[in-house]
Amino acid sequence: MIVVTGAAGFIGSFIVGKLNREGFKDIVLVDKYDDPLKFQNYQTKTYTEMVDRDHFFDWLAGNEQFVQMIIHMGARTDTVGQEPEIYQQLNLEYSQKIWKACIRYGLPLIYASSASTYGDGQFGFDDDHAIIPELQPMNLYAQSKHDFDCWALEQKEQPYFWAGLKFFNVFGPNEYHKNRMASVILQAFNTISETGKMNLFRSHHPDFHDGEQARDFIHVEDVSKVILFFMNHRKDSGIYNVGAGVARTYLSLTKAVFNSMNMADNIGFINIPADLQGKYQYYTCANIQKLRAIGYNEPFFSLETGIDDYVRNYLLPGNCY
Repeated sequence: MIVVTGAAGFIGSFIVGKLNREGFKDIVLVDKYDDPLKFQNYQTKTYTEMVDRDHFFDWLAGNEQFVQMIIHMGARTDTVGQEPEIYQQLNLEYSQKIWKACIRYGLPLIYASSASTYGDGQFGFDDDHAIIPELQPMNLYAQSKHDFDCWALEQKEQPYFWAGLKFFNVFGPNEYHKNRMASVILQAFNTISETGKMNLFRSHHPDFHDGEQARDFIHVEDVSKVILFFMNHRKDSGIYNVGAGVARTYLSLTKAVFNSMNMADNIGFINIPADLQGKYQYYTCANIQKLRAIGYNEPFFSLETGIDDYVRNYLLPGNCY
């Protein structure tokens, strides 16, 4: 039995589907289940049981002998939220309880961290444990993820295997409920479909021209493959970057969306919203040498190939799940 938290959300629900495709059916979904927009993320999946996140630890105490692994994807992921107590409770304290439960019951743990923990990139994007405590996140979400990473690294008692995965800019199926927090690819597709045009943020940084802000974009299929790798690997515990290892500009991304929609480019620029100013990452790029060094050799989608898959196989035909 595999437990997946955040199973109604974007990455969690995709992982459940990936597990199904790999032959895993005995899966326990853990989430709050209070967002009707997420219902389609899990309605077609095969699983054993749905557990409310508030009752999960009681459930685990009575069923731990059947559980083989916990894949902890659940979190409050809004990067502009202003309620520190929610991030403290859901992203830090809940994750600490899962960590301790994995120790108590002898379970391996894979959990979601985030590239947002790297802040403005002044310390680079290296998943070296010695560097991680120095990072300076720029929003409450990133800070909560960073706090748990640091806490995990400080612990003398650890699950017999654990992996914290710093996801970079993930895109792909099942993110439709995320609204403003959805990938720029989905936002571009929706906006272009409605208006025939896409506006990108202007640069307010002297080192970047408009549209030349760059991120490391990774397809959720690639993320799921990395997670399956760690499910089977179960050694070399630690924190790992999970990105494609390539930084691409938002201009390139948007042009790829237009191309996949068989439309001519029509791109404009708008100011960065006030609630993002001073908290915006102009550049991210995962150093994935550590992941490669432990034996993960699968290639990643190129940005263009990943966008083409997402747009042509999911968004255009409406086969979104």
